[in-house]
Amino acid sequence: MVRAPCCEKKGLKKGSWTPEEDLILINHVKTHGHKNWRALPKLAGLLRCGKSCRLRWINYLKPGIKRGNFTREEENMIIQLHETLGNRWSAIAARLPGRTDNEIKNVWNTHLKKRLPQQDQKRNSKQKQPSSSDVSTLTTAESLDEFWSQVLSLDDLSDDTTTFPATATAEGIRSTSSSVYHNVDYWYDVYMGAQELS
Repeated sequence: MVRAPCCEKKGLKKGSWTPEEDLILINHVKTHGHKNWRALPKLAGLLRCGKSCRLRWINYLKPGIKRGNFTREEENMIIQLHETLGNRWSAIAARLPGRTDNEIKNVWNTHLKKRLPQQDQKRNSKQKQPSSSDVSTLTTAESLDEFWSQVLSLDDLSDDTTTFPATATAEGIRSTSSSVYHNVDYWYDVYMGAQELS
């Protein structure tokens, strides 16, 4: 299912907003509210996209938005909240009244991230997924041969054809038959047991 486009792009203005457009948007939202952003531009007489109107209102025109540089306290709070919340900008903005999530994200990426000590940056780089060259040697042919030789060298296997659960012990394996290794149910139980352990 494809999401419908926000508007027809033909004949709409793009780029910076003029003061006249800002006034039209402010007056319309004050008198009629902003229940439907898709319909708002047409109702207000703006040649803009509904998404553009919504972003202009939320990030620039909404009453109560603080303008200007962030204080040292706000910056410290953003750093602390980022440690606990990560890149959840709207959750961070909810704890900083008057600041928008977009503004906080921009301040983080342009100024605050650079202030972090080198240790934090190194720690963040170490959290990346290991590359294929870092994978342990358990997947080498030699290790696999060793594994299978241990499994197949189990002695005293009887002709019992019952299967055993994935949590079976080595003694339990020795007491079952070799035909159990060809049983699909056995391998399914082993797989499901491994999934439960991880």
